[in-house]
Amino acid sequence: MIFLTIGGLGLFFLGMVLMSNGLKQAAGQKLKKLLETLTKNRISGVVMGTLVTCLIQSSSATTVITIGLINAGLLTLKQSLGVILGANIGTTITAWIVSTLGIEAFNITDYSMLAIGSGFLLELLGRTQKQKGAGNIILGFGLLFLGIKFMSDAFGPGGFNIAESIRVQHALIWVGENAVLAMLAGMAITMVIQSSSAFIAILQILAFQGAFGSDWHLVLRVCIPFLLGSNIGTTITAQLAALQTSRDSKRSAMAHTVFNVVGTLYFIPLVWAGVFDNVVIWVSPWKLSQSTIMVHLAVAHTMFNVVNTIAFLPVVRWWEAIVMKLLPVTWKELAERPVVLEKHLFSTPVLALEQAKREIIRMAAKAKEAVQQAIKGLLKDDERKLEKARAGENVTDDFQLAITSYLVELSREQLSEEVSNELPVLLHTVNDLERIGDHAVNIAEIAERKIERKISFSMEANAEAAKLTQEIDQMFDQISAALESSDIEAAKSALDNEKNINKMQVDFRRSHVQRMNEGFCGAESGLIFIDFVDNVEKIGDHLTNIAQAVIGGLQWEGIEPKKVPPY
Repeated sequence: MIFLTIGGLGLFFLGMVLMSNGLKQAAGQKLKKLLETLTKNRISGVVMGTLVTCLIQSSSATTVITIGLINAGLLTLKQSLGVILGANIGTTITAWIVSTLGIEAFNITDYSMLAIGSGFLLELLGRTQKQKGAGNIILGFGLLFLGIKFMSDAFGPGGFNIAESIRVQHALIWVGENAVLAMLAGMAITMVIQSSSAFIAILQILAFQGAFGSDWHLVLRVCIPFLLGSNIGTTITAQLAALQTSRDSKRSAMAHTVFNVVGTLYFIPLVWAGVFDNVVIWVSPWKLSQSTIMVHLAVAHTMFNVVNTIAFLPVVRWWEAIVMKLLPVTWKELAERPVVLEKHLFSTPVLALEQAKREIIRMAAKAKEAVQQAIKGLLKDDERKLEKARAGENVTDDFQLAITSYLVELSREQLSEEVSNELPVLLHTVNDLERIGDHAVNIAEIAERKIERKISFSMEANAEAAKLTQEIDQMFDQISAALESSDIEAAKSALDNEKNINKMQVDFRRSHVQRMNEGFCGAESGLIFIDFVDNVEKIGDHLTNIAQAVIGGLQWEGIEPKKVPPY
């Protein structure tokens, strides 16, 4: 029994993973694009979440994808709420598939070996990613049902015949009749195995094999609290996935938990009163028996999620407000997003422009921080600093979008000639700062290559990198001072820094090639070092554009921005 249960559960999970991975192979980036496109309102979000979860057989996987999209800035918290509602409906499809085990005329597990064989051949012989992905989906489907069959055999006549164990039956019924205890048990087991689909499949099989006795109305009633607890337990996967993500991603995971906890809390009294199980029997078109008990549990699972979704849809704003209360905006979060771009100042364009300048100064600080983290990660082989650099680049992207949108809207107002002339210069400044963030990511990628291949710089290369870093830090400081108080002298000092950086680029390239020729460093470390130097030089070019804009009084006249090629 133990071996069949463990093996069956393993095959069940392997099947789910292969189906999910196969779908990603077959669909490529279309899955994410669909989520991005079709979540513009809560209804389409629910439909999209339901369909995706039906395909990949896991609400946790859909929620984790959603968390990734939020973390990448492709979805907002409000958009994600609809997807979460749909994911909870879509995950019930697994219970319906497992229910076919009780249908004598058509037992889908009989076809599992055919699916495994044909799926493997398609994956092996497929020439395209789509064909191989389709093979993995079919193979995963077969393994999933083979796992179900093994778990069923574990508790049937061929294994530990649970229907004949009166003690086990009494124990399970006793737990099930204590709704809170059964709910906690379902929650705990699901948290351990991290899949409500797997736990509910086990619950259905146990019920079918007589683990809760043969009074089928009683069986249904005592199984429902386990099922409700499982819906709470499944949220642990999303919570774990959100640990190292943005604050909004954590809120999305918390929204998933709130949905299931609140739903369970108002369903439990219905269970105590005997209402829920009677409604399930009334809704189901099949007579309650051993052959239909798994179907009735699938109905109960679906009913909980559908009713809960209908209850939450009208109060999405309240739901979001609860999540924001549980995970309020922090000072750090405020520092990472534009907060003073007030549109009511459009009637006073000069003040609106000042607000935009303040946010540009904050954006410059974030760009500097991203570059610093990337360089430190490169020189110290510190992957955590590289992650911070990437996060900093995401912040600069957010600033660019917000400030650009604000300035474009401001340009539609009636503006004085001075404000009209400053607007395009500020837009170019924002773009320069965003490109600096991109170069920070370039340096992070160079660092990852260095760490992965276990390459180290020579003492001379480290000393040169330190000089270059000091120069670019000074240039950032001069630019910040120039932007903050329109300090032309600071801007001119920044141009001196840029001249030094250009000279260093030439000198350091020459000296590094010489070290390579003399055998003091390898060709690969030399290429990485030169890539680093070139990226810093390009950052200097973008900062030069900003310095020249300040010197020109934020007017185009007399300014010749440097055209920095993308890298």
